[in-house]
Amino acid sequence: MNWFLWLLLGLLAAGLAAAIWGIGVERHLRVVRYEEQPLPVLPRGSDPIRVLHISDLHVAPWQFAKLAWIAKLSQLDVDMVINTGDNLGQRWAIKPLLKALSGLMAKPGAFVNGSNDYFAPQLRNPLAYLKAPSKRGSNKPLNTARMTNAFETAGWLNLNNRGGILYANQTRVGLVGVDDYHDGLADLESIRTSKRQLLAPSVLLGVSHAPYLAVIDAMNDVEARVLFAGHTHGGQVCIPGFGALTTNCDLPTYAAKGLSSWSRGGRQLWLNVCAGLGHSIYAPVRFACRPEVRVVTLVGA
Repeated sequence: MNWFLWLLLGLLAAGLAAAIWGIGVERHLRVVRYEEQPLPVLPRGSDPIRVLHISDLHVAPWQFAKLAWIAKLSQLDVDMVINTGDNLGQRWAIKPLLKALSGLMAKPGAFVNGSNDYFAPQLRNPLAYLKAPSKRGSNKPLNTARMTNAFETAGWLNLNNRGGILYANQTRVGLVGVDDYHDGLADLESIRTSKRQLLAPSVLLGVSHAPYLAVIDAMNDVEARVLFAGHTHGGQVCIPGFGALTTNCDLPTYAAKGLSSWSRGGRQLWLNVCAGLGHSIYAPVRFACRPEVRVVTLVGA
């Protein structure tokens, strides 16, 4: 029995060490990830466009270190900002969020909302994510309009089932987006309508909070070249050497974060998934999945 006791003690010690690392250390190790592969999606001869992709900030007002880190992102040399939602992590988070993002909001940008931008988080069984995508249980609405109005006043495009045009490095960038598919708010038909209203931009980009396969297909069908999304947290708790156990949607786990390529009808779409900076206040852990923002460079074909 001695060997069994030692094995049990070893497993308990390993579990405790992993919990201490994931809760006490790694969730604070925020990183700016620069995608090494430039995406050749702009017209030939275009100047490069550096896109800062932020997502899943899940801000709570007491997270002073995270808020300070977000504020420093305005110092990055980027040409535009894409925010793919779930900014809020607590009902009183709007004011500190807007203060932290104020520098970035001076740059050209666009955004969509996630479910946590509409309703306050609630306590969940974390193991349930391994069985099926989560469903909204909270009925505590947030003051979403206060946040989105501030974004729009600063000049960021609201792409929740809408489209718009941004100019970056003299390139006319078209964007089409959808509201949160995870909570049934996305209008996929609006993607076609939005594209028709853009009058032939130099490049078309897609924006969505949750990277469901239906959204990927819909963006590919309108010939979007890149789709920016978040929602997955990169798996949040991953196995070293294996990766994510879940994406909380129907996206395969191999695409839980970073770049992946999707083909449909002879068209090719790049999907860039940001693992995000945060987590629910009820699940304060990251393991083998550092919190991140991503910088992707678009270049001429």
